Amino acid sequence: MYVILGATGKAGRATVAALRANGAAVRAVVRDLARAEGLSALGCEIAVADLNDPAALRAAFEGATAAQIICPVPFRADDPAAEMRRTIDTVAGALAAAAVPTVLAISDYGAELAAGTGVTLAFHHMEVRLSALPASLTFLRSAEHMQNWVRVIAVAAETGILPMLHHPVTKRFPTISAPDLGPIAAALLTTPADGTGVDGAGPRIIHAEGPRRYTAEDAAAALGRIVGRPVVARELPRAQWMATLERGGLSPGYAALVSELYDAHNAGQIDAEAGVGELRRGTTDLSAVFAALLSSR
Repeated sequence: MYVILGATGKAGRATVAALRANGAAVRAVVRDLARAEGLSALGCEIAVADLNDPAALRAAFEGATAAQIICPVPFRADDPAAEMRRTIDTVAGALAAAAVPTVLAISDYGAELAAGTGVTLAFHHMEVRLSALPASLTFLRSAEHMQNWVRVIAVAAETGILPMLHHPVTKRFPTISAPDLGPIAAALLTTPADGTGVDGAGPRIIHAEGPRRYTAEDAAAALGRIVGRPVVARELPRAQWMATLERGGLSPGYAALVSELYDAHNAGQIDAEAGVGELRRGTTDLSAVFAALLSSR
């Protein structure tokens, strides 16, 4: 039985679909039963649990062959870092209590760094916390998700200006379509790592990004081809980041974490960890994601 947290999300649902396509038994964990209809149609067992409810999580993990976990990002929370750490600690405790033998955690590029990475620091905490478990561990470190561009490309499509936190606009950076993580994760779940987080060789580290890297100028050109008008990438001045992010719906606390993360990006600190693990690639191009995002608005 494969237990998948965040099963209604883009990455989680894609993992579920890949596992079910191969006939695996899947227990999909959701917070809202009303959103589970599609998962039931795929043949999943459904468990309802809030990620901050240790008893419900332990029940969801009982009897699991393996579990995929992800920490949701509370972008409207006053103190998102504390909330993410609290969720991670609760999930880790439930995994230990249920003695889940194999765990895959969807992590983040830069999670090996212990300071100065903003929101990614929560994923560092997750990796440290899970490494204490007596389980076969895999950390699937994901590049930033292409779907996170949804707000900014909608504005750029109307104005012809693509404002960027990635500086300079000629720098290439890694990114991946979130559903592309699903097949990668499913393959890793069904081939557990040899070591453990306590006594063995240590967690298996896998980095995941798309078929190629892009510059902001590449992104603007792709968007321009879709909307049929020129789109130009422009560096958003650092002094405007917080206000812009807050106008986009982020809490001041989360906007500060995102700003710190992009400072680290622009300093060249957020990348696949050199000499560690392996790289697996998704297949979806950025232009295909942009087209889908715009058509769904």
